[in-house]
Amino acid sequence: MAGMSVEPYREITFDKDGDGAAGQRTALSAFAARGVTDLVLFAHGWNSDRTAATRLYSAFFAPFPGVVRPGVRLGYVGVVWPSTMFTDEPIPDFASVAAVHPGKEAVVERLSVLLREQPEDEAAFTEFGDLIRELTDTGSAARALLEGTPPPDFLVGDPVAVCAMFADALEEAAGPGGVPTPREALGGRLGRYWKGAREVLRQATYYTMKRRAGTVGERGLGPLLGGLARSSPGLRVHLVGHSMGARLVAYALRGLPPGTRNVRSVTLLQGAFSHYAFSASLPHEPGRAGALRDMQGRVDGPVVACYSRHDTALGVIYPLASRMARDASSILGSDRRWWAIGHDGVQAVPGTASLTLAAALRNGIPASGCVSVDTAAVVKDGGPPSGAHSDICHRELARVVASAGRFGA
Repeated sequence: MAGMSVEPYREITFDKDGDGAAGQRTALSAFAARGVTDLVLFAHGWNSDRTAATRLYSAFFAPFPGVVRPGVRLGYVGVVWPSTMFTDEPIPDFASVAAVHPGKEAVVERLSVLLREQPEDEAAFTEFGDLIRELTDTGSAARALLEGTPPPDFLVGDPVAVCAMFADALEEAAGPGGVPTPREALGGRLGRYWKGAREVLRQATYYTMKRRAGTVGERGLGPLLGGLARSSPGLRVHLVGHSMGARLVAYALRGLPPGTRNVRSVTLLQGAFSHYAFSASLPHEPGRAGALRDMQGRVDGPVVACYSRHDTALGVIYPLASRMARDASSILGSDRRWWAIGHDGVQAVPGTASLTLAAALRNGIPASGCVSVDTAAVVKDGGPPSGAHSDICHRELARVVASAGRFGA
């Protein structure tokens, strides 16, 4: 592919239901015919178009030829799935949000008007809340409870209170330098809440993406890898995912057909899902397990979670949204229930190895089981509210993937 830093490279695509383009398994099998021994497959996070995803893949894959041991021939695959970007745009981009919520263009347009004009009026926040619920197809809380699917509190709670909480969280993420804009400083108490409203819109899209990433992984990528194991049994697969893409590749393990053993490593970069996902017993609810309980056993190698304290998207905003989705009485920051795997690594899985990046690069990644690697030494740059969430294109992280897959020099 023109502009790609490595070869051979191919992209595969899935729609929101996990359906892929025809012939993709055959195309991946062709890698083996070209002498490829190991396939590195990367799933992006919140990217709105294929061009942005391809740029990320080119940048991330660029160091790989220099970290591979002799005798290994790598093939590279980029997964393209319908998502949107997790960035700090002043007003969430109309095209990106509308692409995630097809058929809701008028709703997104009105939301954008409110976010741009920022009326000093509680009625405007009420309208904003109604529009968010319409965007996400969220009915009344009472009806949802009867259907057994209670919606997140931030979608059904009082809009002013919800926006105020997100505004507070954004200021916490920004730190001492996060001063109000002149408009916020001159306005009344409602003025600063519109900053929180922007985050509510992003989180509403996150709520949609959370479900979609799991669907694409379990119903799309997992079965595709199962078919690849049958057609090319000697081809070793190494899954890499960033942000929501980490959730996608992790859920692909749930979708692997019984007996599939071609996945040799999984590396999760700033994963935007629960740090308890692989746990057989949740610390706060011993009778419950994580959504990916024991899925690490489906990997003939390690599951590596790379995390960084400089990722404020996962350290501040993610736990707030997760908390409001489940329990409005818990306290942000001190309640570990809502932390992400990209914030502090794999938790509540006995035997998990915890390494610094220096130790991982010096001694290598363990051959199996769950592994947490603190990558804050390199994943450190980025402004609020996301912080270093997308600072993942580093040679050191390429070496982590190579070590996890046992193809490093």
